[in-house]
Amino acid sequence: MKVLVPVKRVVDYNVKVRVKSDGTGVDIANVKMSMNPFDEIAVEEAVRLKEKGVVTEVIAVSCGDAKCQETLRTAMAIGADRGILVETTEELQPLAVAKLLKALVDKEQPGLVILGKQAIDDDANQTGQMLAALTDLPQATFASKVEVAGDKVNVTREVDGGLETLSLSTPAVITTDLRLNEPRYVTLPNIMKAKKKQLDTVKPEELGVDVTPRLKTLKVVEPAKRGAGVKVPDVAALVDKLKNEAKVI
Repeated sequence: MKVLVPVKRVVDYNVKVRVKSDGTGVDIANVKMSMNPFDEIAVEEAVRLKEKGVVTEVIAVSCGDAKCQETLRTAMAIGADRGILVETTEELQPLAVAKLLKALVDKEQPGLVILGKQAIDDDANQTGQMLAALTDLPQATFASKVEVAGDKVNVTREVDGGLETLSLSTPAVITTDLRLNEPRYVTLPNIMKAKKKQLDTVKPEELGVDVTPRLKTLKVVEPAKRGAGVKVPDVAALVDKLKNEAKVI
């Protein structure tokens, strides 16, 4: 079974995000970039399935400019066998990414597509669901446990009321939640090995996909600064403030 794992290059989660002065977007100039944490979990899960012997090949995919090769090399250092870069300088929105991934699914015919439930830059949480709809494949979102048994895959997912277990026929689409696993530390020898692994580059036009943006960002603003707290002398004063000033009770 092949597994396709899409990975996205985003601003590192440790970096404090700054908005551009003209409000058109997030400033990424001279900012550390890394693999989206949820996608890192997806790569780790695919590699673990390969180590168990139920998966034969793990293919990492990234969509974006040439700098995304770095993200693919990281995925290959974790354990992916090869990488595919869909190279474009266009601003990619979830639907465009889902269409590009559908074209690659049609080409590669993977048994599973495992991707992060959302990217930490736009928090859209849409690509996995859109891909499942476009490919007409069963989907399991927010997976916290994945078990492959023959041509079935059992996925435990977190819902509001607790845990839900789904049994899917392969091929299928799975999106990963935070508690699925903890990605391994990437060692220097594996980073060196990743440099020799196959990395193919294709253009959206070659896949027959129009990636023109459908949505327009009007303005990006930072969240309002939180006001300073106040001390109250007793419970009565607290209740009075909650009732008359905050109006929450």
